[in-house]
Amino acid sequence: MMTSLENPMPVTDEETTLRFAINLGNAVLAKTLPDGQPGGITVEIANKIAAQQGKVAQFVTYPTAGKVVEDANSDRWDVAFLAIDPKREEVLRFTRPYITIEGTVLVKEDSHWQSVSEMDQANVVINVGKGAAYDLFLTRELKQAALNRLPSSQAAIDAFLNGEGDMAAGIRQPLEHAAKENSGYRVLSDNFGQIFQAICLPHKNEKLFSEISTYLSKWQENGAIDEIINRNLAEA
Repeated sequence: MMTSLENPMPVTDEETTLRFAINLGNAVLAKTLPDGQPGGITVEIANKIAAQQGKVAQFVTYPTAGKVVEDANSDRWDVAFLAIDPKREEVLRFTRPYITIEGTVLVKEDSHWQSVSEMDQANVVINVGKGAAYDLFLTRELKQAALNRLPSSQAAIDAFLNGEGDMAAGIRQPLEHAAKENSGYRVLSDNFGQIFQAICLPHKNEKLFSEISTYLSKWQENGAIDEIINRNLAEA
C-alpha cells in the first residue's frame, strides 16, 4: 500500500499496518516501479520488518530526505530509512548502518578537477539536494565554496547538466549514471565522505526501535540484508 506526501491517506487500522517513509530522492535505495508502487532496497527491508511484526507495510513516499525529517514528529510515518547525521539525531534514533554509500562529485570532462580535496575553494559553486545527507555534511565541512541548494538530488544533477554550478555533489551511483547518459561529464574517483544509511524512528518509539534493531542485527548476521542490497544494485 502506498500513499504520497501530496495525498496522505489515513491509516485504516493501526493494529495491522506499519507506516514506512520512503525517500524516492535517493535512487540507490528506492525507486518508483512501472506500476507506480515504490520498490528497491528500503522497500524490501520495510516489508521484512512489517512481516516480522505481523503487520502490512504502508508506504508514504517523499521526494527528499529533508521532508521525511520534517515530518518526524507529525505522526505521518512510523519507520524511515535515512543517512545518519548529528542534526537528524536531535529528533530521530538510528540503528546501526545497513549500507554505506559514497559521496562524491560530478564535473565536466574537460575541467581541471581531479580530487574532492580541491572542492573547497573561493568562487566554486557546488550543486546539492537541499537537506540531503551530503548537503548537511558539506555545510559543516566547507569553508570557502558555496552550496547551491536545489529541491532534490536529481534537481542538483539536472541543474549542473544545464550549466548551473561548477559541479554537482551527491551519491556516486546516480552521478555515474548521469555521466554515462550525458557525454562531456565524469565523476571524480575519490569521495568526500561515506554516508551511513540506517533505519530510524522518532525518539518516543523506544520499544519498536529496540525490536527493529534486533531484526537488523539478525539479518546482517545471516546475510539477508546483503542479499537484498546486492540483488538490487545488480539490477540497477
